[in-house]
Amino acid sequence: MAEITAAMVKELREKTGAGMMDCKKALEEAGGDINRAIDILREKGLAAAAKKAARVAAEGLIAAHVSGDGKVGALVEVNCETDFVARNEEFRTFALTLARQVAEKAPADLEALLKQPYAGGDGVTVEEFVKGLVAKIGENQSVRRFVRMAVDGEGVVHHYIHGGTDAGRVGVLVQVAGSSAPAVHELAHELCLQIASMRPQYLRREEVPEEVLEHERQVQRQKALNEGKPEKIVDRIVQGQIEKFFRENVLLEQAWVKDDKKKIADLVREYSQKVGAELQVVRFARFEVGEGIEKKADDFAEEVKRMAGQ
Repeated sequence: MAEITAAMVKELREKTGAGMMDCKKALEEAGGDINRAIDILREKGLAAAAKKAARVAAEGLIAAHVSGDGKVGALVEVNCETDFVARNEEFRTFALTLARQVAEKAPADLEALLKQPYAGGDGVTVEEFVKGLVAKIGENQSVRRFVRMAVDGEGVVHHYIHGGTDAGRVGVLVQVAGSSAPAVHELAHELCLQIASMRPQYLRREEVPEEVLEHERQVQRQKALNEGKPEKIVDRIVQGQIEKFFRENVLLEQAWVKDDKKKIADLVREYSQKVGAELQVVRFARFEVGEGIEKKADDFAEEVKRMAGQ
């Protein structure tokens, strides 16, 4: 069985909020598998579902750019090693320039973007400019991901950066179709605030992969059985938990943060009536700096031992 380290217990606790001993026992039962340990804690009613962004360790910026007419927008993540560099004005300018370039030049993918001439450089590619920044600042930097949205017909693209104007640690981009009226920009802004704070994973329930739902059913079934619920009502309990999963993870089914008596789908309908056109949320993206990236966190005592030659 894999050795259960203090770092593993700490990580599991941060992801689930469960107690230290419960985390240690779950890891032992799971043979050191963090994801299985999360399920074990959930089955025992000791943890909520782990959020995808539970561990955010890398530094950098999320930058956004939306064209003046609100028809095209982009969201970009650029990473660095320290918060000091993330606050550097040259790094910030690079992130913002890149977001504008993605919106205007529409690269097919990250590889294509890196090969494009950099909009803020003297004939160098984006990749070459990044290498120059690394040499100048003395710290590794990279372009991690981007998303671009463009309206075809009536509609708007809107962005929101939490804690900033065009660059920060959390960014949202949303596309709404059906009308370009000022009220639609208002709706798009409300959607961005919702997405930033409530972290939906999907737009509508039909987009949730069946394997995700099946995994959730299995966890909730085992939890109900562990709690001693009668077999004959377990299926009903599981279905209720699946509906709760939709309410928590699907944007259109979430309660609006400003009025929990309304669902986001209700809000969209209200704005549709206001502008006299059927509005549709086409898609959204939410980027948080370092999402899914973990810096190597060495155990301090082990580092001291290594330095002492032990």
